[in-house]
Amino acid sequence: MSMLGHPANPPSKRLEIINNNGFWPDIDPNEFREEERVTSVTDARIRQSLRAAVADINRQLANYQHQQQQAGRMAWDAIPPEPWQSPGDTELLYTRAVYAQTQADLLQRYRDASATGKGDERGEAKDLAADDYRADARWAIAELTGRNHTTVELI
Repeated sequence: MSMLGHPANPPSKRLEIINNNGFWPDIDPNEFREEERVTSVTDARIRQSLRAAVADINRQLANYQHQQQQAGRMAWDAIPPEPWQSPGDTELLYTRAVYAQTQADLLQRYRDASATGKGDERGEAKDLAADDYRADARWAIAELTGRNHTTVELI
């Protein structure tokens, strides 16, 4: 009796770290792929979406970053945690915001293109999921900066 062996999948190429602005942590695209289970997106698209998300989140946090720097905190890891936070929450929340914004971008860019009703339904579901990821990013930013979460619905 013989056993057929299948060679292991070759290890995927390691993507380079995305350098941040010196205040916020750098982003590792490999960790993003693993943590968010993003496997079918090209390396170039992952990097582009992550870089755009970093730029967007950094813009949203520009005033907060400036306040921290005025207080003598020149990097994210010098920000003391609030009483309700655990050590490491600042990095966690920043990374969550970047990852969520990236996921929203990827879902929109990779929306199914199909002329069938089923394709439209999948596309609409992806749009709703992208909106959920954007909300996750906003909530992470609110949590990071100590603002309350606000949810408003039209009746």
